[in-house]
Amino acid sequence: MDMFEDDTAGNAPEFTVSEISGAVKRVIEGEFAHVRIRGEIGRVSFPRSGHVYMDLKDDRSVISGVIWKGVASRLETRPEEGLEVVATGRLTTFPGQSKYQLVIEDLAPAGMGALMAMLEKRKQMLAAEGLFEASRKKPLPFLPEVIGVVTSPSGAVIRDILHRLRDRFPRKVLLWPVAVQGKNCAPEVARGIAGFNALSPGGAMPRPDLIIVARGGGSLEDLWGFNEEIVARAAAASEIPLISAVGHETDTTLIDFVSDRRAPTPTAAAELAVPVRGELLAWVAEQGARLTRAQTQSLEARNRWLRDLSRALPRAEALTEGPRQRLDYLSERLPGALRSLAQRRRVTLSEKGALRPALLRGRLAEERRRMEALSTRLRPALDRAVSAKREALGYRAERLSPRPITRDLARQKADLAELLARFSRAGEADIRRRRDRLEASERMRETLGYKATLRRGYALVQDGEGQILRSREAAAGAGALRIEFADGVLDLGEGAGSQPESRPQTGAEPKAALKPESKPRKPAKTGETPPEQGSLF
Repeated sequence: MDMFEDDTAGNAPEFTVSEISGAVKRVIEGEFAHVRIRGEIGRVSFPRSGHVYMDLKDDRSVISGVIWKGVASRLETRPEEGLEVVATGRLTTFPGQSKYQLVIEDLAPAGMGALMAMLEKRKQMLAAEGLFEASRKKPLPFLPEVIGVVTSPSGAVIRDILHRLRDRFPRKVLLWPVAVQGKNCAPEVARGIAGFNALSPGGAMPRPDLIIVARGGGSLEDLWGFNEEIVARAAAASEIPLISAVGHETDTTLIDFVSDRRAPTPTAAAELAVPVRGELLAWVAEQGARLTRAQTQSLEARNRWLRDLSRALPRAEALTEGPRQRLDYLSERLPGALRSLAQRRRVTLSEKGALRPALLRGRLAEERRRMEALSTRLRPALDRAVSAKREALGYRAERLSPRPITRDLARQKADLAELLARFSRAGEADIRRRRDRLEASERMRETLGYKATLRRGYALVQDGEGQILRSREAAAGAGALRIEFADGVLDLGEGAGSQPESRPQTGAEPKAALKPESKPRKPAKTGETPPEQGSLF
């Protein structure tokens, strides 16, 4: 430039500070109109104006950088201290402080290592806020009616999910189309999750009972949209249970940590969402039609009631707009009011002057005289109060009488007598019913016993020892026979008289007849059923 090349003049020309600053600015902006600088982000400042001020540094130098408000809102990478980035922009100067700076137009991570470092730092921040805690995760519904899917409408993911749901248990599916990679991925996925949560239950568009955020596999850069903080916070704020199915089984993103359940693949997410239909058919078949109708009617009534209440509720913004405006107005007036109050108190204190012992003693004497005057009035007031209470007590005592209690006791006694009579009638009816059942059982016992078999023409044959004979050979070899008929017992064999002894049947168990030169026979076992154990002829 000419103003720096004139060395022959005897006196160097004079320049103002602004002229020198403008010349330097033109030189730097002309030579470095578009540069890309790689470095580590140092100090970062986010003032209320919306601009971002930061430092780019390496092991030897530091360059100041600024991101204007309009550019900062469009950046895909949020500046964070310690992140290695590549900044694209132009160099310029700031004459007010005699320094140069980089006006940044684009900011991108410097490589895989920087992305992993950013992801780890972001993960630690969200974990410190408690978004990964197991206690805040919601259980998945057993059988959701409507399932919302946030994914690309043109990929294979949605077809895999629909196919798996159709095989296991067909359900209604709402698709929220989003971009699953690129700079639009994170905001669209966050809007999809928030949009499903914003649907009203029972509205024209049904509200999902479960949300699935799904995407196929890919590289870290392809899946980076699901590592953005806006997506993680939207998933954590979801009131609807959420399943993340991003990437393959080995891929992990931030949404996996904040979601209520992580699925290794989109197909596995569909398996987690619904049970197998065949396993539920048997249980559903056991339920009666009456119970089904009752449940349906109850659910319809509750849905109508819920819709009515939701229409009656005002918006939360409408409830807080007025108080928020009053708070802003009062907060603006508070500093002035505090200064005015302090000024008035200062003036009052200056008018009254400093505190003196004489003033305090005067005030104490005045309060003492006032207390003495009040003490003389205390005793009469207490006497009047006691007298009034005594009169009120006497009036209430006269109104007390045992007659209502006596009437209540008589009514309760009558109720008790009625209950006793009912219990007595019920007990007698129960005894009659049990006696009838016992008599019927006794008749059944007699009908099924072997005595009835004897009355039909059969006989019970025993030997002299009381053993039951079951064949002709056993009867031929026995020394004595004892034959029991329905009307009596006949003894045959050695020692028997010319006329066989016959006894009428009395209902007792059969016993052997005693002979003169023989010992008593062994009695038959009580409870035996001869028609089933012996031979009846």
